[in-house]
Amino acid sequence: MPKIYLDNAATTQVRKEVIDAMRPYFSREYANPSSFHMAGKEASDAIEDSRKSIAKNIGSRPQEIYFCSGGTESDNMGILGAARFNKKSGNHIITSEIEHHAVLEPIGHLVSSEGFKATYIKSEKNGIIDPKKIEKALTKKTVLISVMTANNEIGTIQPIAEIGRIILKWRKKNNSELPLFHTDACQAAGTLDIDVKKLHVDFLTLNGSKIYGPKGAGVFYVREGVRIEPLFWGGAQERGLRPGTENVPAIVGLATALELAQKEKEKENARLIKLRDWFTKEILKKVPESFLNGDARKRLPNNVNISFLNCEGEALMLYLDAKGIFVSTGSACTSQTLDPSHVLLAMGLPHEVAHGSVRFTLGRKTTREDLKYVLRVLPGIVEKLREISPTKFKYDKK
Repeated sequence: MPKIYLDNAATTQVRKEVIDAMRPYFSREYANPSSFHMAGKEASDAIEDSRKSIAKNIGSRPQEIYFCSGGTESDNMGILGAARFNKKSGNHIITSEIEHHAVLEPIGHLVSSEGFKATYIKSEKNGIIDPKKIEKALTKKTVLISVMTANNEIGTIQPIAEIGRIILKWRKKNNSELPLFHTDACQAAGTLDIDVKKLHVDFLTLNGSKIYGPKGAGVFYVREGVRIEPLFWGGAQERGLRPGTENVPAIVGLATALELAQKEKEKENARLIKLRDWFTKEILKKVPESFLNGDARKRLPNNVNISFLNCEGEALMLYLDAKGIFVSTGSACTSQTLDPSHVLLAMGLPHEVAHGSVRFTLGRKTTREDLKYVLRVLPGIVEKLREISPTKFKYDKK
């Protein structure tokens, strides 16, 4: 039985080139980068070289790059740090209903425990956030806006640059440096242009595990001149914003992975888009009462999110697993709950439709033969599950 991994939005296999780049910093050049000797300097130089590489790939300055443990920490650094530092100026935050929980949860904490108010923008039916809704929600008390670059569940690409221009216009009109703008770009790295200047963002979040790099490695971009409150206190690492001994191998691996992904993205995007569109068309043709979730074109090259009517997504995932096909029913970070996807519900899908969703996310090693195998077994599994389903829900996507 083959093993076909179609859950690359959850995490990716670490590339051989990345492992090779990391290996020396586990065994040969293992010194603490804060140590004041030659061995420590070699480790420190590796960090600074990585910082320069990442800065180059996102259009920033090296001093604007901070390393941390991953996307969740980076999101929390931006949201909690910016909100708390600017609390005297305002207590209002704007975000979208379809954000990752690493964004929604810290905002929820600020609302429930620290006196902040939040406006949650509804997405359009195609999973895109309308910038005009964000503009309408702005007040003089707004200190922070957070909208993800691309959605982790349905793959929709958000108009970040347009939102950024609205914020710049607001600041100029009100002679203010607020609100600040954060975007979680973890799913976008390696496929989209994440130049921070073109996006007009103040903060940007990246991690390694979505771009064939190591888990436990993250980047927090902070526009020069912007101040935030640290989450932790300790040593002077990362210029005091993120104290603690740096994970040198992971940092080197993340920088290597991003460099490779950005270099190869045009060719790989073209390959994935062709596969994605063919696979989507074949599923919708072979499986009656199935629907693509999210905009068909303004989406990541590797994302296929399908709802199968009168079919439990969790059961479908397990049946596919038994056939050696590994998929997801949504974000891996919420896989322990049986609740339907908050993203799909926010798009206006009924619970019955959201419960039947499956996310297929293609990767560098995905082939047409892999997907042909999925298409051979998928229709039969769906038919079997529908036969035993207690519901016979009718749904008109229009």
